[in-house]
Amino acid sequence: MSHQNPDGDGPRRDDGEPAAPLVRPPSTAVRDGPLDLGLLRTFLAVHRARSLTTAARVLGISQPTVTAQVRALEQQLGRQLFERLPRGVAPTSVADELAGRIAGPLDALAEVADRGRRGLEAPPEPVHLAGPAEMLSVRALPVLAPLAARGIPLRITTGLAEGLLEGLHGGRFDLVLSAVRPRGRTLAAVPLMDEEFVLVTTPGHAAGIGPLTCKDPGPLSEVPLVAYAEDLPILRRYWRHVFRTRLTARPAVVVPDLRGVLAAVVAGAGATVLPRYLCEAELASGALVELLTPEDPPINTGFLVARAGAPSRPPVEAVRERLIEAARSW
Repeated sequence: MSHQNPDGDGPRRDDGEPAAPLVRPPSTAVRDGPLDLGLLRTFLAVHRARSLTTAARVLGISQPTVTAQVRALEQQLGRQLFERLPRGVAPTSVADELAGRIAGPLDALAEVADRGRRGLEAPPEPVHLAGPAEMLSVRALPVLAPLAARGIPLRITTGLAEGLLEGLHGGRFDLVLSAVRPRGRTLAAVPLMDEEFVLVTTPGHAAGIGPLTCKDPGPLSEVPLVAYAEDLPILRRYWRHVFRTRLTARPAVVVPDLRGVLAAVVAGAGATVLPRYLCEAELASGALVELLTPEDPPINTGFLVARAGAPSRPPVEAVRERLIEAARSW
């Protein structure tokens, strides 16, 4: 359902975004001359918020003005920057590349421009942290919770490493926890923790499994496997690293969250491979048992990644320092 926009920007959807397409086909004649900093600032706000309405609120201007400025920038560039979604907008690859180029310099300019402004008590900009849902929930958020009491707002996004690193490059995030070390010089990565992977099941299932060695995974052939994804990425890596063979089994249960995988295995669904930190309590209590203790278990390094050369913001530094300090005991 849409409503007529009283500001004259066409029909509106119930969520405040335009019901009509965000962009009109850009003109083939690209305007010469420098890009307007005001348009770039508006563009970056939309790119980070993924919403025209939210960007307008952050910038303190009307939503039709934001729409008009984005369209003006698209006309000047001759390229489409955003695609309309049922809720909000999605940046094109052109927008991601542009955001990556301008985020650092515009943030630095904003910091200088706001310095010394008296009587202005704008709320601090949230720290945008992204990473795997399990690592954020079990490791990061418990140690970051005290920062909320200090007035540091956090915005958390979960997802896979590749997409999150692209978002970091484009200025959508301030920090990313990643199991993949980024390439190139635009992103700076600090090793944060090592994940050791363990093969686990319940004592009941373990009692029915014959002698298991690194040379013979055969006794596991009849055990149901619980996996994070249909292609068993973590299990396949364990089989390849420990048993030196390829795993061809089909999973009995697939849960796209390792905490769900853990819950299913504890409930008796079968066996799986998990990061040790995620199942430490269950191993200590006896709810789970480790089926094998190889001398060289699979290890995965987690990194804390930021944009190289990004202007320093005290809230971001506080989150970064807190994570690095806590990771010493992880």
